[in-house]
Amino acid sequence: MEDYLQGCRAALQESRPLHVVLGNEACDLDSMVSALALAFYLTKTTEAEEVFIPVLNIKRSELPLRGDNVFFLQKVHIPETLLIFRDEIDLHVLHQAGLLTLILVDHHVLPRSDAALEEAVAEVMDHRPIEQKHCPPCHVSVELVGSCATLVTERILQGAPEILDRETAALLHGTIILDCVNMDLKIGKATTKDRKYVEKLEALFPDLPKRNEIFDWLQKAKFDVSGLTTEQMLRKDQKVTCRAGTRVAVSAVYMDLEAFLRRPDLLEDLNAFCQTHSYDALVAMTIFFDAHSEPVRQLAVFCPHVALRMAICGALERSHSPMLKLTPFPAAYPNLQAYLQGNTQASRKKLLPLLQEALTAYSESMKIPAGQPEAASSEQVDKGLDRAGSTLTPGLSQDEDDPPLPPTPMNSLVDECPLDQGLPKLSAEAVFEKCSQISLTQAPTPALSKK
Repeated sequence: MEDYLQGCRAALQESRPLHVVLGNEACDLDSMVSALALAFYLTKTTEAEEVFIPVLNIKRSELPLRGDNVFFLQKVHIPETLLIFRDEIDLHVLHQAGLLTLILVDHHVLPRSDAALEEAVAEVMDHRPIEQKHCPPCHVSVELVGSCATLVTERILQGAPEILDRETAALLHGTIILDCVNMDLKIGKATTKDRKYVEKLEALFPDLPKRNEIFDWLQKAKFDVSGLTTEQMLRKDQKVTCRAGTRVAVSAVYMDLEAFLRRPDLLEDLNAFCQTHSYDALVAMTIFFDAHSEPVRQLAVFCPHVALRMAICGALERSHSPMLKLTPFPAAYPNLQAYLQGNTQASRKKLLPLLQEALTAYSESMKIPAGQPEAASSEQVDKGLDRAGSTLTPGLSQDEDDPPLPPTPMNSLVDECPLDQGLPKLSAEAVFEKCSQISLTQAPTPALSKK
């Protein structure tokens, strides 16, 4: 795989036709690995001198926000420098020059900004229900499985199993396990085909990591924010709710509130974050597991506007549906109110309606006509609400918590494609919810009786 990726970088320097295998805009682990593995397979099995290049559909600067992606690349010894990101290749220029053929993996609808590229799409491989009205008129391979990596694995093992090396097998194996929540029957995400191809990979490469090990590694990496700046931490898993021109960012932060408040230059960072992205307020929900594997949620509300901050805090404090059971937590910062949250089951998803009500009350008190509420991911709002989906970031922002299971997908932040049926993808917070539910059901009886 490493030698292949080095060749891809070299091909970018030449003026020649390119076949680009493009993952979705969430660029979660499934999207990244599916693009890498499928492009690798097509290169190895195409007789003509055609060049297949995997492209990660995010800016290079956004990769650190996807901790599981970064961890897994390091685990299989693939340098990040060899990867090609969307801001490093101009697909529109290639298309205008007649040099582009697109293969879409883990999504099948292009956003408005890429609408001109639709005529270049030659193939689609996805694992979600097809939106017929928007799907490109080309060969489409779709099957409702838990992970797109399962379909890529099937194609490789049916077409040319001899080209599969351990490195690529490890990527596919770990991705399917993460996407299917360690093949847990209680969760129900894994299909028969997902289980079949995990077993086939394990039979071909008996030294692959144990399922529990790789799942735990990737889960920890997904929640790890230790190497992130405050802004990256806030953008990692973020929503934005808007009403009457007032915009509030709502971020899930995977660490203890006290540790978050101790971050150096926190107030300056929060101010810069809100100013840079034109947010009027920020609500950060910190989430972690305590020593007894019990979920803990805490809140921090940052807002330089006193009236708006009071409206938001008042709505959260007075809420009865759900009752958050908030206790003020000391925070030595102006414009910031922090809380311990007694109701640990009240997730960020349940906060959004409360915040919308608070913004309505605020707009009415300021005599501003209240408009219709809008909720979107940080990336969507920053791009002028150009897309209809929501993310975490996908992937699985991707929110969230009460999945049918779970928040999918919005087909990777695509236009007018609220795919709310079929097998979903789990966001970081969605997985947190499921893990907390499992931990609660498995907790000793005395511990449960205390709650």
